[in-house]
Amino acid sequence: MKKVILNLAITLDGFIEGPNGEVDWCVMDDDMNFEAFIESVDTMFYGRVSYDGWGNFQPDENASPNEKQMWSAIHSKKKFIFSSQSRPGEKATYITSDVAYKVAEIKKQGDKDIWLYGGANLIKTFINLGLIDRYKISVHPVVLGSGKPLFEDLKERIGLKLIGTNVFKSGVVELEYEPENLTEL
Repeated sequence: MKKVILNLAITLDGFIEGPNGEVDWCVMDDDMNFEAFIESVDTMFYGRVSYDGWGNFQPDENASPNEKQMWSAIHSKKKFIFSSQSRPGEKATYITSDVAYKVAEIKKQGDKDIWLYGGANLIKTFINLGLIDRYKISVHPVVLGSGKPLFEDLKERIGLKLIGTNVFKSGVVELEYEPENLTEL
């Protein structure tokens, strides 16, 4: 069965974006092999705000061929938008209710995993509903002091088991966890 994977960059002080939505601190190293992650998923989950910002993003004409290829690969995935409202005509399927049930149904389709892209409200919903199968968190060597935190307003403590680490030349440290209740099954 497919896994829902939260693959996300955070700052050392736990923010996923700066106070004005900035993500300019996020670096991509060649040794991160992000292309392999993108190839491992066939589905993406977005909140509406994240989809509006990134769901159809196109790099500018001066972007590197690698960046253009990365965005092309991202846009080739099946997309679901979790929102209280749907908009016809999008190249995505809207989910407006029964989140846990619909996620369980989507996990049965296909053989590749699901990237929980975000945003913060959707991530919080998935955490509180216990819908994340793997946390793949890349900690970037920067401290912002303020911004949008990854973990806030959680209903309860979540025990995690470390299943992998990677250190990249930029100083980014990738930590990979599974919820403890998944590893006990």
